[in-house]
Amino acid sequence: MKRCVWLSVLAMIAVGCSGGEAGKTAEGGGTTPTPETGKKLVVGFSQIGAESDWRTANTESIRSEAEKRGIDLKFADAQQKQENQIKAIKSFIAQGVDVIAFAPVVETGWEPVLREAKEAGIPVIVSDRRPDVPEDLYVTFIGSDFVKEGEMAGEWLVKKMGGTAKIAELTGTTGSAPANDRAKGFRNAIAATPGMEIVFTQTGDFTRAKGKEVMEALLKSPTGKEIKALYAHNDDMALGAIQAMEEAGLKPGEDIIIVSIDGVKAAFEAMVAGKLNCTVECNPLLGPFLFDAIEKMMKGEMLPKRTVVEDKMYDQTQAAAELPNRKY
Repeated sequence: MKRCVWLSVLAMIAVGCSGGEAGKTAEGGGTTPTPETGKKLVVGFSQIGAESDWRTANTESIRSEAEKRGIDLKFADAQQKQENQIKAIKSFIAQGVDVIAFAPVVETGWEPVLREAKEAGIPVIVSDRRPDVPEDLYVTFIGSDFVKEGEMAGEWLVKKMGGTAKIAELTGTTGSAPANDRAKGFRNAIAATPGMEIVFTQTGDFTRAKGKEVMEALLKSPTGKEIKALYAHNDDMALGAIQAMEEAGLKPGEDIIIVSIDGVKAAFEAMVAGKLNCTVECNPLLGPFLFDAIEKMMKGEMLPKRTVVEDKMYDQTQAAAELPNRKY
């Protein structure tokens, strides 16, 4: 039935039909389904996992917002595995949900399953991370500008270090959009400053435990003795690295200057304690943005291809004042 609606909509568009009718194609692909009167809107959401404080806050924001709006949320935790996300999306298609939303664990490998969703007439909204697929396979992307986050971190570190530092980088999950883009942005920011040199880079997979493990190994190596700054793609890895530094007899935030990304409450606590120097915010509270977009789409409104959630940067001088405002 949804496929028939999809084909009908394409035909209407071909002859120039426009307006806010039910069944209208939202910008970027997919149809706007209209549930029966009195029936709950059914949304399938595939989450990456629970790898960090940021992700936990993101999940809570989505769950609570769906409940507040009376939406039937089919939630699937992929445990950081792409194959689990693909299975979940296929299951949502089989169930005939009204809308599919997901945060892709990595950038590539999504086109076949998203084409299945489009063939079934189910619109897809992407949250947090963008997949590398043709834009007609999803309606809109809602999330932060990861390249800009990396640039903000790099610009801050250049100033803090006076343009000279041997830098260690803890990257996020290999192949993921934030890992790729935060690395790119950071390099953009330090490119014009030859004294800022990345001498070590390795994935910490966005987890505190892995961040600690990698930093422990680094500090035992000859390269580790040269490190004057650490750039971590998220706060959890930075917090793990801080533990490793302390166990090695170093003073994090002094012996090694640390900048990370996410802006979680624990990062602000670390800044107040003098152990972390700067964090670039990446707002995880995307639930309201996601369901606002879904409700607009259901009404037949056109959506922008990308909605960027603005982020800020905080250093130690702002940490104590901002800490009470952290909701995650």
